[in-house]
Amino acid sequence: MTDALSLSRAIAPELVELRRALHRIPEIGLRLPETQGLVLEALDGIDLEVTLGESLDSVVAVLRGRAPHEGERPVVLLRGDMDALPVTEEVDVEYRSERPGSMHACGHDLHVAGLVGAARILDSLREELVGDVVLMFQPAEEGPGGAEPMIREGLLEAAGRRVDAAYAVHVYAADFPRGTWFGRPGPLMAAADEVHVVVRGLGGHGSAPEKTRDPVPVACEIVLAFHTAVTRQFSVWDPVVLTVGKVAAGTKDNIIPDDAHVEATLRTFSKEHRARAHEVVTRVARGIAEAHGMTAEVTIGNGYPVTVNDEAEFEFARGTVVELFGEDRWADMPNPEAGSEDMSFVLDEVPGCYLNIGAAVHDDLSLAEDNHSPRAAFDDAVVPDVAAALAELALRRSRQLASGGAG
Repeated sequence: MTDALSLSRAIAPELVELRRALHRIPEIGLRLPETQGLVLEALDGIDLEVTLGESLDSVVAVLRGRAPHEGERPVVLLRGDMDALPVTEEVDVEYRSERPGSMHACGHDLHVAGLVGAARILDSLREELVGDVVLMFQPAEEGPGGAEPMIREGLLEAAGRRVDAAYAVHVYAADFPRGTWFGRPGPLMAAADEVHVVVRGLGGHGSAPEKTRDPVPVACEIVLAFHTAVTRQFSVWDPVVLTVGKVAAGTKDNIIPDDAHVEATLRTFSKEHRARAHEVVTRVARGIAEAHGMTAEVTIGNGYPVTVNDEAEFEFARGTVVELFGEDRWADMPNPEAGSEDMSFVLDEVPGCYLNIGAAVHDDLSLAEDNHSPRAAFDDAVVPDVAAALAELALRRSRQLASGGAG
């Protein structure tokens, strides 16, 4: 058993206690004052250089290794997201959310406890740590996004030089057995963008449509054309997923409105198709509106980029996990997921790897509900494994970097 794994198991009760304390007080978005306070309390006593966010309640903590090394010390980043979701919890546990309408339905409370555990392990193993480690406690992963403002506030240079490699772990309430690690090289999760279309027409009486420019059928035509465009203009081997979730117009059955609104989510798996999909969606909406003598205003909110695992970093991370826990606890993901993740902003800047681990409470996965469900339940027995994996990734990667080795 490695030192990281034995140390994580020794502190498992405290990590589980922290996770449950966080679970009781879920907070949403950029401002998480109580969560931030619990993180700072949990880190108290560890020799860290701590910086608090200005535009958000983030915590960036630099842990310096003490193993001798000549020249610039490697820097490895470990990330844990802290925010919850606007969901009312329906899981009957003694540590359930104390705040109706808010719940840690995506397991970020486990991520925070795991990262605190990694900090404690690395603190115990400083004499073996060749590099420095940046601990990234991030708000607002569920929106509006916390990684990008943290980068703007200096996250990647927090240790005094730029981060060399970055790692994160996510827990899953369903899909994979408890304790099973999984991931893939290359695209892991999709880019996600919000598409807003406003069709500008000319309203009037429903009995005399010829005296108006009715935006409603035009909006409907745009919806159908969107679905045709993504299936006929993009390869199935680099898919584009567009879902219209909202169509709104008018106030009464016999009134033709001036405007009609269409809102959609756009998911892509490469930078090239993301850029091209923006162009296609804009062209289709404007072209259809123009064909009917109207205009369409198209706004595409740049959301999260594609989450891409560097191939060398993925192989390194997979190898580390397999060596720690055994080959039987690893599963390859054949395909990326259409969900999105703002760790993608970090991985756009720094080579790294994003791994997943099953945390289902049920042995029968048909009974497990997925992340974001009000009945999503996570087994916090996996928290010490997350802590050990993160710590071991930092230890081994800093050692490789110090010796000039690749991932």
